[in-house]
Amino acid sequence: MADNQPLDIEDIVRDSFDENEAEQLTDKLSQLEPEEIAIALEAMPVEQRVSAWLGLHPDDQIGALTHMRVDARDNIFKQLDEQQLRTLVEGMEVDDLIELLDELPQRIYNYACSRLDASQRSWLETALTYDDDQCGRYADHDLLIINKNAKVRDAVRLFRKLADDAEYQDALFVIDRTGRYAGLVHATQILGLASHLPLENFIDTDAPIVDGTLELDQGSDIVSRSGYTALAVTDAEGKLLGRLSIGEALENVRRSLESQFMHTAGLDEEEDLFAPVFDSAKRRALWLGINLLTAFLAAYTIGLFEATLQQVVALAVLMPIVASMGGIAGSQTLTLMIRGLALEQITPKTYLMLFRKELGVGAINGVLWALVIAAITYLWFGDWIIGGIIGLAIVINIVVAAISGVFIPIWLEKLNIDPALSGSVILTTVTDVIGFFAFLGLGTLFLLA
Repeated sequence: MADNQPLDIEDIVRDSFDENEAEQLTDKLSQLEPEEIAIALEAMPVEQRVSAWLGLHPDDQIGALTHMRVDARDNIFKQLDEQQLRTLVEGMEVDDLIELLDELPQRIYNYACSRLDASQRSWLETALTYDDDQCGRYADHDLLIINKNAKVRDAVRLFRKLADDAEYQDALFVIDRTGRYAGLVHATQILGLASHLPLENFIDTDAPIVDGTLELDQGSDIVSRSGYTALAVTDAEGKLLGRLSIGEALENVRRSLESQFMHTAGLDEEEDLFAPVFDSAKRRALWLGINLLTAFLAAYTIGLFEATLQQVVALAVLMPIVASMGGIAGSQTLTLMIRGLALEQITPKTYLMLFRKELGVGAINGVLWALVIAAITYLWFGDWIIGGIIGLAIVINIVVAAISGVFIPIWLEKLNIDPALSGSVILTTVTDVIGFFAFLGLGTLFLLA
């Protein structure tokens, strides 16, 4: 925010419901950064959101749209007529058009393309040769470029003229006469130098380079670890496509983490908070169906021991304890593994070491809590046999959960399936089925044999 005050979502949303506060609402939103405007707009129901968005300056309208979730901005587009859409795209830069093209009607996209000059159209065509999850598609063209054969005075002049026009402009991106990227020249390196010196002597060639075919998450990780405020994005021939800044990289990392968090509940990270009821229900139905299948599998396992449960009611009372302990133990290992895989800290060389470590942790905790639960069960039901059965089942389930927590994410990653999306469902199924089978199987063996 311009005045560095915290964003008051509640106050802004309240104003959006009062037609008399429309001008005040516009003033408040105009003082925010584009990403903050996006957050505020997404907190409003669709009708109020569209009204508030229409009151913004065109630059703020575009800036907010590029930072909004797909569903939220799509709901704005659906409320705009032909002329409003045309007016919107007339003020768009190529980068904005690339970000929004999937939600724009084809005729509006064609209209926007017709207004681009030859250079902009070339940028757009190059960007669209990359997939929508690759760095080359989203390379930022708002950067300072200078020829390798320039002098120090040329670089200083360029810094003074353009460095305030965008964020993270503390370095020049150097290219040769064919357009191939040659390195960076930092402002701090050339300040105070003789103006006639060749710039080539001060090029930083150590900065990492982001290949345009890299996934956006991978490229963002490279930038965030590099120590540079922005890195060059290049094509297969080494030609400069644009840059990926630290600000954009951190935003991509945040989105990736949000995506993983939402996927664990079977939700789409792009879903609008105020999406139509039917659309939200349709999206969530599939995940509920998958969970229903896993629940039936656990229920089937229990059904195998129906006769045992009818004769020994205590087993039915204690079943949730076995499943819960295994589920929690497994989720701890699973979370650790997913983090390690995401940070590329886990390699095939360390699989066996991690397996042994988690097996040991599972065995120790399994025995410890088995003794505790067995003692509590004896005090509750007055039967050492039932206490021993649940204790042994706890050990088995926690050990199996630990092993599953190690290998499930590894297997999923090898299958190119996001472990954060499917790992918890598979793990829960394993711990439920193994836990119930071990507990009820031991109960049948020792109590009814």
